[in-house]
Amino acid sequence: MTKTHFSGNKKMMTIITAMFLTNSLFAQEKRSDQAYAPISLKPFLDSSRHWYGIHDDSNIINPSSNQLKYKETEITKIADNILLYQRNNGGWSKNYDVQAILTPAQADSLVKTKNMVHTTFDNSTTYTHVDYLARVYAITHLDKYKVACENGIKFILKAQFSNGGWPQYYPLEKGYSCHITFNDGAYIGVMEVLKKVVDNHPEYAFLDAKLSKRVVQAYDKGISCILKTQIEENGKLTVWGQQHDEVTLKPAWARAFEPPCICNGESAGIVLFLMSIEHPDAKIIRSIQSAVKWFQDSRIFNTRVMTVQASPEKSKWRTSTTDRVVVKDSLAPQIWTRYYELGTEKPMFSDRNSKILYSLSEVSRERRSGYGWYTYAPQEVLDKYPQWQKKWAPEENLLAK
Repeated sequence: MTKTHFSGNKKMMTIITAMFLTNSLFAQEKRSDQAYAPISLKPFLDSSRHWYGIHDDSNIINPSSNQLKYKETEITKIADNILLYQRNNGGWSKNYDVQAILTPAQADSLVKTKNMVHTTFDNSTTYTHVDYLARVYAITHLDKYKVACENGIKFILKAQFSNGGWPQYYPLEKGYSCHITFNDGAYIGVMEVLKKVVDNHPEYAFLDAKLSKRVVQAYDKGISCILKTQIEENGKLTVWGQQHDEVTLKPAWARAFEPPCICNGESAGIVLFLMSIEHPDAKIIRSIQSAVKWFQDSRIFNTRVMTVQASPEKSKWRTSTTDRVVVKDSLAPQIWTRYYELGTEKPMFSDRNSKILYSLSEVSRERRSGYGWYTYAPQEVLDKYPQWQKKWAPEENLLAK
């Protein structure tokens, strides 16, 4: 076969595939509207918020001015959207709305980019799609959702580092996205899906024994990596960073204002996940108790962060109409900074010039008002710890000290 004939056949196959998937999508709309219980779309809110709120020329499709949406009860139509968004490597790209009623032109554009591999776990991507498809298959038993879900799970397994961690993007790209990424719940989001398989959740009962075994192995490696990346300072375990070097496992830089650090925001989610494990072994118990002790020791009292109106300030990144100020308040609930400095364990901030700062007022207004520098997230851990401790580690109650 000549190169010209091959190229022509490949182009024809792409056109036929596009016609098939697009016609399938709109054929489904002609079917009678079967009533289904809604499946929550909350896990996709971050991506849809970005799609509508931040125009990105690199998007395959952008929303129209009157983009309509399916109802949450139209689960098969939403699942068909998810199939359209899925790339041939099994993963998904971020910042699209799975609920959008796509036009034929939008659907066609997605089909034509199936071979792109800019796929990610960022902004609650891929693992949320896998879980939604598993739920829809459990209800409908339509094989296309089973196959797509299995391909998504295989993508997750392929993306895992040999040390058990996951990068932000896979296949790996240049820059900080190749680091093990706890930021924005990416790592734990993946682990929560795998845990459903490990815990024999009925929605994943369709997985065959071979794939289930691979998931269990990946989950165990994921737990091991969590334990290995917990930061040790001055001979004691603390918590975790936002991202860790994929080779050394040490905390690593991400964006210019996200330095290596002890990060309380992301760490709270990690600890809550570990606390959800039934019959934790001694290593997991030690990890949780050490993290709880760190959260206790790093509390900040008599401090309230207030958002106030301010005159518009335009920068190359955004226009700020508010500011944030830190005030002393004896009635304020305990709070934590997002970052604590490695070595000194002091509350720490940064800016787009990567300078390390020690008060919020030193941060430029654009970053001061546009990033979450303080957090209450560890409070949920401290609230749930007594019950967990009573069940799994009754010999020691850290909160009583």
